[in-house]
Amino acid sequence: MTHDPVEKTPVTLLGLGAMGTALARTWLSAGHPLTVWNRTPARSAALAAEGANAVGSAAEAVAAHTLVVVCLLDDDSVDEALGAADLAGKDLVNLITSTPAQARARAGWARARGARYLDGGIMAVPPMIGVPESGGYVLYSGSKELFDQHRATLGVPAGTTWVGEDAGFAALHDVALLSAMYGMFAGAAHAFALIRREDIDPTSFAPLLADWLTAMAPSVHRTAEQLRSGDWTSGVASGLAMQVAGTPTFLSTAEQQGVSPELIGPYFELMRRRLAEGGGGGEDLTGVIDLLLD
Repeated sequence: MTHDPVEKTPVTLLGLGAMGTALARTWLSAGHPLTVWNRTPARSAALAAEGANAVGSAAEAVAAHTLVVVCLLDDDSVDEALGAADLAGKDLVNLITSTPAQARARAGWARARGARYLDGGIMAVPPMIGVPESGGYVLYSGSKELFDQHRATLGVPAGTTWVGEDAGFAALHDVALLSAMYGMFAGAAHAFALIRREDIDPTSFAPLLADWLTAMAPSVHRTAEQLRSGDWTSGVASGLAMQVAGTPTFLSTAEQQGVSPELIGPYFELMRRRLAEGGGGGEDLTGVIDLLLD
């Protein structure tokens, strides 16, 4: 066995669901001393057999190391697990799925208890953890000093992307990106529904759909530039008026195919509103974004 001369940062990990277990195994494989706790002891026992130090309480796990990573179910679970723990001098990295407001409140809670705080949003599923070529990464926000100090350790399971000192920004980026993903899923669902009753092999249609979505994806850069500049007309290939004029065809096709328009109808309605409320016919679709703001 070759001795690794680089001392690896010890890690405490709370929560051993599918994601927590995947994180644990990557740190263990990379040689990081790991202390784990889980409400269901059987999961801790399985990792103990692989070299982790499994302890009986979250407070004991927190006491073991400075770097404490939380991968529990939700924000309430953090209160339950850490209520009796001494966080003074700890570096708390919270990887639960939360809202920006919850993350900001949790950051204040951690600071009041003497800990530095980093919030994270995991942009991956468990099989992507520890597989660099999978493209998975974790968004981080909060203490930049903490992030810089532990970036190498945090980067073992997945890539790291810093999004700001505001502790709520990781959660906000997480939800924004996942919302776009679900919007894409909605469009794909509508597309498959349109061909569902026809003699069209969905496995033959899928490559066409994937290639088309890939070709359209770079348009987000134009949208971002338009939002920054306030000019909705730069680089427009198909103006709002022309696109609105085409929507009846999409809706009629859905009706003829016996497909509900509930996934695409609301977006078409926003397009029509933007045009009716003074959106220039030659502008891009960017103007619908502000219609979504309260």
